[in-house]
Order: sequence, then structure tokens, then C-alpha cells
Amino acid sequence: MHVVQSPEWGQFKSEVGTPAIRVGEIQYTKHEIPFSKYFYAYSPKVDPTKINWEALEGSLNENNCIAINFDVPNVIVGSAEANAVEEIFKQHGCKKSPRDTFAKSNIVLDLTSSEEKLLEGMHKKHRYNIGYAQRNGVEVYEAESEEDFDIFYNLLSETSQRQKYYIHSKNYYKRIWEILGEKEICTILIAKHEGTPLVAWMLFVYENVLYYPFGGSSEEKKNFMGSNLIGWEAIRLGKRLGCSVFDMWGAAEIPNDESDPWFGFTQFKIRFGGKFVRYIDSYDFILNDSVYTLFNTANIMRWKILKLLK
Repeated sequence: MHVVQSPEWGQFKSEVGTPAIRVGEIQYTKHEIPFSKYFYAYSPKVDPTKINWEALEGSLNENNCIAINFDVPNVIVGSAEANAVEEIFKQHGCKKSPRDTFAKSNIVLDLTSSEEKLLEGMHKKHRYNIGYAQRNGVEVYEAESEEDFDIFYNLLSETSQRQKYYIHSKNYYKRIWEILGEKEICTILIAKHEGTPLVAWMLFVYENVLYYPFGGSSEEKKNFMGSNLIGWEAIRLGKRLGCSVFDMWGAAEIPNDESDPWFGFTQFKIRFGGKFVRYIDSYDFILNDSVYTLFNTANIMRWKILKLLK
């Protein structure tokens, strides 16, 4: 089960104002469609084999949802189950979604090897930079205080402004840290050099998988390679907590395409020795076709406007 399908994630989403509804082994959140009585359901990273379709349709009707979006199901293209689960969607009349919210590609790293083997599997530049950061006094520690959380959010906010992408409110990340941190799912790592914050990553650990969903860095002292060291310390943390896989949350669709705005961080992730993977298409299960069509038209325009504003 992906962490965003977990009951704990559902609790967090409900507490920040997006109701999460569980139907058997999967969950979705419902989102109000402006100027209407309808809702749109969103179910990311689902395992399609766990869907009880009859119960799900009843729940969607009960909650006045026009459709449910299965956003980038947690099934890798070319895997043994890929063809079977795509057939499941087709058998239930689902249509391919017009857009994905989750990244369609990812980098995953096998953590079952020893630390020595993991270092050997990295790009030589990453190994050098990790050692360079250590030799020059960069330190990585786990966040514990409000001040530590503020460091994380300030670096995340600084990075989003520099790289021109949208983030949630400060309270959104604060509630993740509080709710999932209490359940030992969420932690924050911070890299500093002589008291100067360099990098901060928010990490999740769920069912033996380490996730890296959010992070930020400073332009100050970039030459001290804090990002390389914090990545290595995240790997070591995952191993200490018994994780077998490091899911790095997203990558460019073509990892070697230098024109892709995600090229830089994709190369950064892949050089830790991970494997590039692609997930199957997103699908929509539609209950009200006419409202669904209007909603999607408006939503596509909304994203185009946001992209222009960015």
C-alpha cells in the first residue's frame, strides 16, 4: 500500500479539510466542484486489484461524486501485473484521464544491499560529494522543534519561488509533520554547516518503503554539497528503519532530456544508484458524463492559466 492510500494519510487529509473516504482497501478524497452541488473524487497511487467496484460506486453516489480519478496507479509499466490491471479499468468502463497529478515516472532504489554496496552503486561524483560534505563539517540531524520545522518550510518556500512551482500552505506541511510524525511515519532531516541551514527533506516511512516527497535547499553555501549528504543520510535512515525500497516520488518522463525542467533533480536522484521506472496511465471512472466533461474542460483551462502565471 502506497503511503497516500494509508488510513493515516486519510486522517491527515480529513483534518486539513479534504474529506477522505475509505471503501474496503482503498480510499479517496472528495473535492467540491465550484458553483455546483457535485464533488470530484481523487484516489492516487491505488492498487487496482484491491478495488471493490460495487461498493465504490455506491460510495461515490452517496457522496454525490461525478467521477473518481485513479491518478497514476501504483503499477509499473512492464511489470507482471500491468496488463491485467489496465484490463480491469477497461472492463469497468474507465477512460484514460486527461492529465496526471502524480509524476508518471520515478526513481526507486533497492535498500536491501549493505551501505558499502549502496555507495559502490552510486555515481562516483555523488560518492565524492558525500565525502566532501562530511570532511568540511556538514552535519545532518532529525528535526525536533518548531524552529526546525520553520527551517524546513523556509527552505521549501525559497526553493519553490526560485524554481517556480506551487506548494501548499505552511499549515498543510505542519499538520503532516504533527499527525504523521506522531505515528512515526514522517520525519524531517536538516543539513547545516556551522549553523547555516543548507537543505531540508521531509521523509515518510510506511510498510517498509522510504519516501521523499518534499524538500528544499538554500543557494547559500551550495558548494558544501549538503544535498548529497542529506540524500545519503536519508538512505541510512531508511535502512535503520527496516525499509527495503526508497521511493523518490517523481522524475522526468525522459531522464536524459536536458530540456525537461525536471532534468536536474532527476539526474540528482538517479545518481544515487536507483532505477528509473514508469507507471501505467491514470484512469477515470465516470458516473455523470455531462458534468464530468464540463469539469474537465474547466480544469484543463485552470491548469493552463496556472502554468502561464508560473
